[in-house]
Amino acid sequence: MNENYVTKEMMTYDILTIGRSSLDLYANDIGAPFTDIKSFGAFVGGCPTNISVGVQRLGLQAALLTAVGEDPVGEFLFKFLEEEGVETQFIPCKPGYRTSAVVLGIEPPDRFPLIYYRDNCADIEITIDDVLAAPISESRAVLISGTGLSKEPSRSATLYAAEQAQAMGKQVFLDLDFRADQWHDPRAFGVVVRSALRYIDIAIGTEEEIKAATLTNLSQLTIEHSQISNPTIEGDMTIAIETLLGAGPDALIVKRGVEGADVYLTSGEIIHAAPFPVEVYNTLGAGDAFASGFIYGNLSDWGWEKSARLGNATGAIVVTRHGCANFMPTMPEVDEFVAERGGW
Repeated sequence: MNENYVTKEMMTYDILTIGRSSLDLYANDIGAPFTDIKSFGAFVGGCPTNISVGVQRLGLQAALLTAVGEDPVGEFLFKFLEEEGVETQFIPCKPGYRTSAVVLGIEPPDRFPLIYYRDNCADIEITIDDVLAAPISESRAVLISGTGLSKEPSRSATLYAAEQAQAMGKQVFLDLDFRADQWHDPRAFGVVVRSALRYIDIAIGTEEEIKAATLTNLSQLTIEHSQISNPTIEGDMTIAIETLLGAGPDALIVKRGVEGADVYLTSGEIIHAAPFPVEVYNTLGAGDAFASGFIYGNLSDWGWEKSARLGNATGAIVVTRHGCANFMPTMPEVDEFVAERGGW
């Protein structure tokens, strides 16, 4: 954790989240093949946007830096975020660009097809000037995400935000948020993410995202670790974690779904947080719900295990619901959910 970490009382916002936002159209026809969907529900999505709503509902004060087009979809996002209490005054409109959209099918337990509509997308047009206008200095922490690094000018703006946040002594979170089809080459994801890690205090991702973030180095590292013969997936994961932690973060949080979550520290300590088993309705948004819970716990000094347990709880609640931001739980809902399952 950053030694210059500031207290809540000193800051206007608990966290500034930066990056992707969208209109999410979720299928209302649960279980139907995509070609048979008859109607969709309109919600709000995008990793940093979901997290801003998630932490706000839990009790923190969030500000969001994304960008929207001068269109009714942008107005739809603004209205929702303002009703949630998320600070929107730093969100620019980008003339000539469109607010992003995503269309999603729901075929539980393991098919959730999604199609991104991000050509000419406003939020990838976030600039360094937009970052300079954002309240980094007024925030206790900053979160960036992988998709914000996928294209310019958002890439440079996101890196600049992380650099400035670190220089100001803020806690800097990275949600790896790997969306392969948002990169010109999926291998570029790892190259760019590794360049950002020196600014990061805590990184959060799935096993697949962590492997993608370290892919370029894995083959060479396997050769150098010649004691590993016929390395298994678990062996590769160990190397990936070591590679990522060696690049700068103090901690790496691995989301493992039904197996809970693990916190890997640079000291070598591994802390397991047990899951809250539930019947899966829709996995989309669960990772952002986890991040919301974990960040709330971390910024509230809950400790690694309880923070990750809170992330498991918020993620488990959202997998039983229809969508992302609109379905993030409040703290009373989390308390009731956890109490019904034996407590923390």
